[in-house]
Amino acid sequence: MLKDVMFAGFGGQGIMLIGQMIAYAGMAEGREVSWLPSYGPEMRGGTAYCTVVVSDRPIGSPVTGTPSVCVVMNRPSLEKFGPRVRTGGVLVVNSSLIDITAGRDDIDELRVPCNELAMELGSSKAANMVVLGALIGRTGVVTLESLDTLIEKQFAKKTKYIPLNKQALRAGYERGRQGLS
Repeated sequence: MLKDVMFAGFGGQGIMLIGQMIAYAGMAEGREVSWLPSYGPEMRGGTAYCTVVVSDRPIGSPVTGTPSVCVVMNRPSLEKFGPRVRTGGVLVVNSSLIDITAGRDDIDELRVPCNELAMELGSSKAANMVVLGALIGRTGVVTLESLDTLIEKQFAKKTKYIPLNKQALRAGYERGRQGLS
């Protein structure tokens, strides 16, 4: 199994955090991983993206031009990275902020209203956990259990955020599982 996942959005959406979480969960599951971040010149509001590779064998390169999975949290990210998704790949789209589709019939495009689902749970800041859950629900790149454990570690100093993040992860996971047999 080799999954190369690209996460993209604007600074402040938690793109780097969810990329790191996939990498850490993959390591906890005994897999080979790489995490390669890229930031725009601005931190908050600028472009942010990262690539994570999770594999059962050694990874030749952390760089990918055509990811098998792509998560986009805003429209500029869809326009830039949507065309790069490999044929047969998965594109997870935050439909709360993106009102167009990728316009491709050769990929699995999963549209999830991340911001709305996060707001229903109590905070729009959990939109990144919703999309993370949708990603793993659709692809199985890491397990829900690994991410649950990781949330507890990641938010150990801010325990009040643990329940919200776990709920958001599960809400996204259920959306990701919809339509799968």
